Amino acid sequence: MKKNIVEEEVCCPRFDHEKWDGKLFEWEDKNFVKDKVHTAFHMPIRFGAVIKKLDQKITEAGAEIEDNLCLSNHTSRWNMDVYLAVDRKIPGMKNVSLSGKFLCKVYEGDYKETEKWCHDFERYALNKGYSIEDWYMWYTTCPKCAKKYGENYVAIIARVI
Repeated sequence: MKKNIVEEEVCCPRFDHEKWDGKLFEWEDKNFVKDKVHTAFHMPIRFGAVIKKLDQKITEAGAEIEDNLCLSNHTSRWNMDVYLAVDRKIPGMKNVSLSGKFLCKVYEGDYKETEKWCHDFERYALNKGYSIEDWYMWYTTCPKCAKKYGENYVAIIARVI
């Protein structure tokens, strides 16, 4: 009986792709806390541990993570910056804000499709009349929850001009 209870547990809320897919957002000083995740050829190492540490600090500060939004910026094959959207600045953490127009497109499938999705997103932004300034990946659920839900949504969100 206990095994069935564990199998039903999920740690990530179900992602509402319709809220994000094909949308343009205008953010004015949107609050995030920033941290780093080491990677090996772009594959995150201990991503979950970093997110748990951030979540704990955010919770202890009485703050909230907004929309479960966690943006990843792959700065090299060996590092990824992560940005968790929060409802306010949090003392003792690296607070950053993002402003501008952000275009989002949601993809579904295996992470090995990332390169294909990135090429598609570049064409998508260009067809919408935008140039990409910065872009981020949003891995909307952990691998366990993606398997549990039977869907693995990844959103690309880019600051555009």
